[in-house]
Amino acid sequence: MTADEVRPPDVDETPLKGELPRAYCARVTHDKIAAMEITEGEVALCADTTVAVGRRIMGKPADAGEAAEFLHLLSGRRHQVITCVAVKTPDRTWEREVVTTVKMKRLSNEEVNAYLASDDWQGKAGGYAIQGPAGAFIPWIQGSYSAVMGLPVAETAALLTAAGYPVYGGWA
Repeated sequence: MTADEVRPPDVDETPLKGELPRAYCARVTHDKIAAMEITEGEVALCADTTVAVGRRIMGKPADAGEAAEFLHLLSGRRHQVITCVAVKTPDRTWEREVVTTVKMKRLSNEEVNAYLASDDWQGKAGGYAIQGPAGAFIPWIQGSYSAVMGLPVAETAALLTAAGYPVYGGWA
């Protein structure tokens, strides 16, 4: 195996007209892994996470105003966090979709404004990160906590193992 390196693929992540959240997330992940050029002995890993309220895809907010809009929409509601993972060798690709239902408590304007001031929302699908201060807004989830963070660890380990990558090596 070669050394680890980050080679982000250049993929347009714009949702297609009428595209549903699960299909969108799967397509973007598939496009990312398909764009990866790898050689013998290499294993590539790509993922994408999308927050969805019904049919609405909530990507990464462009600014604090959009993040506030997202948080107010999520406030007091359940939503889905969809994470798709793909692993590729030169001979084969494995893909997995993980859907987690998340309930956000009803947020006050004070809570939304304090969270926005933290800047923790930046670069986060749906405008929040469960592993940061917004974790206090989440009383309940059904599914994978690590998938809500952005990478479902158990499922990713299974895909890497299937691809022959030594996930559990060197723990002794």
